Amino acid sequence: MRKSDFTESQRLAILAEQDAGQSVEVICRKHQISPATFYKWKKDLAIEQDEDKRRLKELEEENARLKKMFAELSINHNILQQGYEMIKKYQAQDAKKK
Repeated sequence: MRKSDFTESQRLAILAEQDAGQSVEVICRKHQISPATFYKWKKDLAIEQDEDKRRLKELEEENARLKKMFAELSINHNILQQGYEMIKKYQAQDAKKK
């Protein structure tokens, strides 16, 4: 994903232009951004200003991170378990040969 060319203060200034009465279409054309980008910035600002929404977003990010970690650990566990079963199998075969 491409990093934005706008700083946080520039984004806030662009969003404030809508409060001043300009339409989103004019603002986007003036700053050469898409309406989707404008509304994404607006949504991000609303989340940052609302404590509950910010906390929910942090928890969702942590949940996604933990799910990924669990999936990786689960795969590692299955690989180790299969290896352990193979070792037991080979040890049993070696015991029969003796």
